[in-house]
Amino acid sequence: MKNLLFVLLIVMMAIVVTNASASKKSGDKETPQQTGQQTWRLVWADEFDKNGLPDTTRWNYDTRGNSYGWGNNEAQWYKVARPENSRIENGILKITAIKEPTQGKNYSSARLTTKNKGDWKYGKIEVKAKLPSGNGTWPAIWMLPTENKYGGWPKCGEIDIMEHVGFDPDTVFSTVHTGKFNHTIGTQVGKKTVLLTATTSFHVYTTEWDENEIRSYVDGKHYFTFKNNGQGFESWPFDQPFHLILNLAIGGGLGGQKGIDDSKFPHTFEIDYVRVYQR
Repeated sequence: MKNLLFVLLIVMMAIVVTNASASKKSGDKETPQQTGQQTWRLVWADEFDKNGLPDTTRWNYDTRGNSYGWGNNEAQWYKVARPENSRIENGILKITAIKEPTQGKNYSSARLTTKNKGDWKYGKIEVKAKLPSGNGTWPAIWMLPTENKYGGWPKCGEIDIMEHVGFDPDTVFSTVHTGKFNHTIGTQVGKKTVLLTATTSFHVYTTEWDENEIRSYVDGKHYFTFKNNGQGFESWPFDQPFHLILNLAIGGGLGGQKGIDDSKFPHTFEIDYVRVYQR
């Protein structure tokens, strides 16, 4: 009987060792994936931890409207730094559009840029945000080149990480613009994805950009890719430093397609953080 018990004990110990070994191998399989996720290195960030106006070492203000030759027939005037239109509060950057007469426009808002304070050639841009709701709103997270080495828009390129319009609240979209691919000639390239809580919850909007392609994600879900077709800057001007833009437009060629609901103002575009990584 003792011999039998001894044999059973040996067998049980062998099973335990085998299972432990298998478990370790299973863990080892996950290690390369974890290592791969760590290949991105944080190079620039704003966590919006300090209440008040945005940090001027990181952000500029574009302050004007359509009368200066840019914009998309939008109804707002972008104001200089003032807390009514852009402020940090409890760890959140709030860009607010207000119904008020401003420089011949009916609304005020803010447009923040990192130009000459955060400019990158290739990388991963990640922004956690909650979007406003109501007809006429048009928040965006996007990028323009800092030097425009190929000429004016759209030849110089544009990367729209995330756009949203109030009349289609459950959808967000990502788009690129180039000389060959843009909406003015009916060749714009982009995709949209359903996001039922875009205006009620924070979501992470991400674009990864390298020499071969641009990829966009929501909460880690990939939904859009634009590839470098090797046909020169008219198709791919994305080989130069770009800077980031955060803004809340009102009305315009896209945002105003179904009018502006004045009963919903003010509107606020909320940003929890901005993080930029490079390989």
